[in-house]
Amino acid sequence: MAKNNIITVTCFGIEIGRIGLDENQQKTYFQYNADFLNNDVFLNIFPNHSIVKKTSQTQVYNKFNNDTFKGLPPFIADSLPDVFGNIIFKTWLEANNKNLNQITVLEQLAYVSNRGMGAIEYLPSKEISSNTAINLNEITSLVKEVLNSKNDLKANALNAEALLNVFKIGSSAGGARPKILISENKTTGEIIPGDIEYAKDFNHYLVKLSIDEEENFNKELVEYAYYKHASFLGIEMMASHMIEDKHFCTTRFDRQNGEKKHILTVSGLTGWDFKDPIQSSYENIFDLGLYLKVPYQDIEQLYKRMVFNVVFCNADDHLKNHSFLFNKNNNAWNLAPAYDITYPFNPLFNYKRKTRALSINNKRTDLSMKDLLHIAEKYTIKQAQNIIANTLNSIGIWENTATEIGVPSKIMESIKKDFVVFDTK
Repeated sequence: MAKNNIITVTCFGIEIGRIGLDENQQKTYFQYNADFLNNDVFLNIFPNHSIVKKTSQTQVYNKFNNDTFKGLPPFIADSLPDVFGNIIFKTWLEANNKNLNQITVLEQLAYVSNRGMGAIEYLPSKEISSNTAINLNEITSLVKEVLNSKNDLKANALNAEALLNVFKIGSSAGGARPKILISENKTTGEIIPGDIEYAKDFNHYLVKLSIDEEENFNKELVEYAYYKHASFLGIEMMASHMIEDKHFCTTRFDRQNGEKKHILTVSGLTGWDFKDPIQSSYENIFDLGLYLKVPYQDIEQLYKRMVFNVVFCNADDHLKNHSFLFNKNNNAWNLAPAYDITYPFNPLFNYKRKTRALSINNKRTDLSMKDLLHIAEKYTIKQAQNIIANTLNSIGIWENTATEIGVPSKIMESIKKDFVVFDTK
């Protein structure tokens, strides 16, 4: 691919626009397709007019040259691999005698093609062989080998087919933890790579792999305990389960009823860098929800999520761990189901200080009941006191759930020490 080539951006089978790159000037360009604008369909697909204007004129981007956005418009950068995905991408390229440092962001989008999360697709695409059945144990072993070997790994010594499968299903899912995308045939139970398949004949999952047996506890089992308890408290999450009592498996909300769903993270919608503490606040997410005109139920859901994350010490609730879901039938946005809700620290370590990714009332530590009620008043949350009280009163139920599913008592007690308890009287 030529260095200054142009990538076509599509969604729901319609050409939305094109993205270009000028490496010499470190600029990217986005231009809406004029026919898309004239057809007046899905015009709210990129809703932030301060990021992208609804005009057929070329729009220049030069202020997003950082690790999060790689110089791309934020709504496009959302499609790029995150930490784990980049490790797998690098290893796969090396196995094919290519160097990640010589691959432009546009070429990365060409590899993402129609395999990414959500509904945005990129053309022309890099050709990758078609789906084959996969073995989860083999995939897990290979991922562990890749992560443990780091720079010492000789990529060309790996099983080529297994590595290809890991690349296809592990480079598109976001986040730092090892995870893969799979699709399970509802009739036969066969598991295939979930990068392209979205038919209603399959269940579509994101699977977080357990590869840290040496740590003497299962992070994925802890996340399952958090999922079960958050769901119990009325926080909307996709149905999830454990595979072989090791791997955390959650249903994808971007693959439903035989359709791809368009999603964007808070960072992708706004251009707020999730690593920037100045921009990272719950107030910003609430304000975004209001800007998108989501219904009150979504604002209340976000509040429940915030209270849960505070009480149960899910401190890694950064801007990319909150997303919004586009409804193409009414051209509107909704808060996406919650995900990545878990205890983010190693309970076997002693930390001098734990700080939150998102501030609340300009605070990341030593939060009080007053701070939570400040948010409730600002965003007119009904029954805020009851939401907080119900969350606090459920700590014992969380303990019972964690015990029932097999979280070791030592791990459970260590995690519980970080729970935040307020006086609700």
